[in-house]
Amino acid sequence: MTASEQPGSRVHKRILIVEDEPAIRDMVAFALRKGEFEPVHAGDARQAQEAIAERVPDLILLDWMLPGSSGLELARRWRRESLTREVPIIMLTARGEENDRVGGLEAGVDDYVVKPFSARELLARIRAVLRRTREDDEDGSIAIGDLRIDGAAHRVMARVEGAEQPVQIGPTEYRLLHFFMTHPDRVYTRSQLLDHVWGGSVYVEERTIDVHIRRLRKTLEPHGLDGMVQTVRGAGYRFSASPEG
Repeated sequence: MTASEQPGSRVHKRILIVEDEPAIRDMVAFALRKGEFEPVHAGDARQAQEAIAERVPDLILLDWMLPGSSGLELARRWRRESLTREVPIIMLTARGEENDRVGGLEAGVDDYVVKPFSARELLARIRAVLRRTREDDEDGSIAIGDLRIDGAAHRVMARVEGAEQPVQIGPTEYRLLHFFMTHPDRVYTRSQLLDHVWGGSVYVEERTIDVHIRRLRKTLEPHGLDGMVQTVRGAGYRFSASPEG
């Protein structure tokens, strides 16, 4: 495992590459350095955990197939752990079928790049994911019903029986929830949600919305608030403190 520090005073985003093929790992690291990122290498799950323990990266590039543990298993684990829950993950995969991509999204991945990919495409997706994360950090706080977003702390709280509880939420679901809570009681189509939450310059399939809606509801379900994310049949989705009816 090695790290490449960039000279000068400018702070470079740290990208963890979890890939067992050295040739691909080196190629990705070269592209990252050209793009003014700081690459950190890991060939398997153990090395990845060591790199994270040393310093939490700004983004993780995760190979689908790894020795001893699949990328999907790692993504699920990292989404459960407080240290990595909010770190964006982009999956590197040779599996381009829709079901495989949906499986990655359901595991907590924020985006995916299908092999073989160009350095230009990879850097564009990395910058898009990091840009969305940065925009989230600049958003303010808002409360609707028993749900509250603390924008400064990047935290979601739910009020249950008079006491607030933290909501364990991933970065993509956080963005989706923040948009919903700042635009309540309005119906949005999948296409509109893609434009507002992901941005029109990023290619994401409309079915991606359904996956993240399911994950957002699953996130809110333990607090009894999943009914705030509502399906409007034939139209799209709506967020409301009022029950469906």
